[in-house]
Amino acid sequence: MRKFLIGLILSLSLTLPVLAVEGAKSTDEILAELSSEYPQFLIVTTQGDILVELDARKAPITVANFYSRVKEGFYVDTIFHRVINGFVAQAGGMTADYQAKDTPDSIPNESGNGLKNKRGTIAMARTNKPHSATTQFFFNLVDNAELDPLATRWGYAVFGEVKEGLDVLDRIAHLPTGPSPDGSLASDVPATPVVIKSITLVQ
Repeated sequence: MRKFLIGLILSLSLTLPVLAVEGAKSTDEILAELSSEYPQFLIVTTQGDILVELDARKAPITVANFYSRVKEGFYVDTIFHRVINGFVAQAGGMTADYQAKDTPDSIPNESGNGLKNKRGTIAMARTNKPHSATTQFFFNLVDNAELDPLATRWGYAVFGEVKEGLDVLDRIAHLPTGPSPDGSLASDVPATPVVIKSITLVQ
């Protein structure tokens, strides 16, 4: 199976007091701010817009975590830093100058929720430790059954799907890739940076 996902930086930063305050809220309290169990978020990128619908019924912890990061503006000016055509497009943790952002505490892995890593779904990135996801996410560009859980292993937690913008993801998937200009990432970095300009809750 293809080795998956770069390691996530779990160090503390000066911004963590804000994250800690948000983290003090329960999942139910955070989700109560949403008007739907299937909230939709608009991801505006330099390659186009992607509308995602999340599933707070099957992935409540993951959706609450994502919503908290969106409210903080965490994802603004982050990039798609790992794109493999025919596999995934990963984002949510690196700045446009290829620096890893400081991240909050990791969340429990909800990969056993019944949602599958099918084309057009959004899932949480993590290290080889099952409960290490923090802020990074990826879009499945194809059906990736090897990322689903089995009785003998944890999978990668799916928490929503693309409603509009699959063409944008396909455009991102076909961009030329290689190492980052500073050499910090060895491969799979789009030569033309794909920047997340904003993520907003739309309903």
